[in-house]
Amino acid sequence: MIKELQDLRVEAEGGGRYDKANAIITIFSGAGGDDSEDFSAMLAHMYFKYCERKGWGYEILHAHENDHGGYRNLAFEVLGKASYGELKNESGVHRLVRISPFNANAKRHTSFSMVEVIPKFKKGEIEALPESEVRFEYSRSGGAGGQNVNKRETAVRAVHEPTGLAVHCSSERSQLQNKDRALEILTAKVFHLRESLTDTEKESMYVSKTTKVEWGNQIRSYVLHPYKMVKDHRTDVETSKIDAVLEDGDIDEFIEAEKHLA
Repeated sequence: MIKELQDLRVEAEGGGRYDKANAIITIFSGAGGDDSEDFSAMLAHMYFKYCERKGWGYEILHAHENDHGGYRNLAFEVLGKASYGELKNESGVHRLVRISPFNANAKRHTSFSMVEVIPKFKKGEIEALPESEVRFEYSRSGGAGGQNVNKRETAVRAVHEPTGLAVHCSSERSQLQNKDRALEILTAKVFHLRESLTDTEKESMYVSKTTKVEWGNQIRSYVLHPYKMVKDHRTDVETSKIDAVLEDGDIDEFIEAEKHLA
């Protein structure tokens, strides 16, 4: 009863039920090859710098890196109390406009990356997924980590069959540890999806495997050419100090404005 009253008080004060949790952030590159994957790396750098400004740590859970240092996808946990409450509204599609460094003709290019933010649940806080609904795939870990990285299939991909949601994890040294971590995050993703769906959508989720991946829902634009500006399309907050945003993680103004979103 006390916990329920506390949850109601938090919601009444404008906070969410899981706002005090750590955040797990996943960045997915949209169509566009090297440009989009480079933009995902820029966003990751922005969030890493923001974490440093807040005195938070972060732990990379999985990184699918290309030959140019960009990311096809990247997942990391923000190690900071209430980081989910601060960052949850960063979820959505981010857009970059610039002269492509990968185009020999120096053409202007628009890139898209999707950011997903979910809370890190404590063990036993949410219901475990039935074993029959989860499929595991194993592969060799890639990237930095020494000579032992590629010798064994330690990387794990966990797939929730009814919804198609999937999680990669390659940060731990053993397959079992990566499997446990991947299942933990997948369980959180499925729970988070269910929380966001209506009753009708919940009923159809196990039939149509519908997931809400809406690339048309652009929340923020980062323009480097023909002018410099970062603009949030939900709050109308904007700044011309794009270098401070992308290089230094100075996104406090955007984060604060997001807290007033419905």
